[in-house]
Amino acid sequence: MSVLIGGGTGFVGRHLSKLLKDKGYKAIAVSRKPGKERVTWADVKKNGLPEDCKAVVSLSGRLVLEPFKRLDDAYLKDLYDSRIEPTKILANAVSEAKQPPQAFVTISGVGFYPPSEKTSYTEDSEGGSDWLAKLSREWEAASTLPDTVSTRRVIVRSGVVLGPDGGMIKQLLPVPLAVYLPMLPIGSGKQWFPWIHVRDIAGIIAYAIENDRVTGVLNGVAPQHVNNDDFTKSFCKAFKKMSYGPLFVPGLAMNLVYGQDRAMMVLQGQKVKPERTLEMGYEYCHPDIDSAMHDISKAFLKGN
Repeated sequence: MSVLIGGGTGFVGRHLSKLLKDKGYKAIAVSRKPGKERVTWADVKKNGLPEDCKAVVSLSGRLVLEPFKRLDDAYLKDLYDSRIEPTKILANAVSEAKQPPQAFVTISGVGFYPPSEKTSYTEDSEGGSDWLAKLSREWEAASTLPDTVSTRRVIVRSGVVLGPDGGMIKQLLPVPLAVYLPMLPIGSGKQWFPWIHVRDIAGIIAYAIENDRVTGVLNGVAPQHVNNDDFTKSFCKAFKKMSYGPLFVPGLAMNLVYGQDRAMMVLQGQKVKPERTLEMGYEYCHPDIDSAMHDISKAFLKGN
């Protein structure tokens, strides 16, 4: 059987595709360009889902933290359109399928929850009111299906995805030489850092596809809570880098690079618990930050 993956050529999509293939599925990516094991968005609009489609996954979305990019109306529209429009296309295809897929899994973000140093959030917690929370809320709403459709709907609110070949780690280590440069915490270093290994975010999605009892919202974060300082120390230990102790990258620098509205994503954080994810029975490959960073550093250094 096949699984259709919107954004299947991206960082998480590549890992999910490999995992599904290892499980015996045919992973078909939806992208702008046709190719082997790919279809275009125009194809999905015109032809709908493959006949043997077991599940549909929506992972599309333009990167939010692009350096020196102003969060103006045009960029904000791109952020919305790159998430919401593809999700609506897939939701429409699921709704119109003669034989609906068993599951429709969409990704969102922990930016749904308001930043806080004291509050802990579970899947049942209320969302925030800033632009990032509104983006997450509309993104999730785009996956809504008619009541007449039997397909299970699952939303995975992802934390920062860590892996050797994409996401935050690739931004921190754009070239092998960067392994030897010093590393500093960002801002106070005390802000929560909701994270997950790419193998686990792919694993949660695959688990949701294969288990009929999984529905609703799952927090796609690791069960260990760490702050930015904890992450920095683990990163330096895994890559054998220097850390400058109590020194830090000032918030002003983050504001200059990302602008105040987006800098809050790294200067503030949320303590997010994967309560329902654990209750549903998912077992993590990398539940703690040291295990995750050790695995990532081995893979990164081997590949470079």
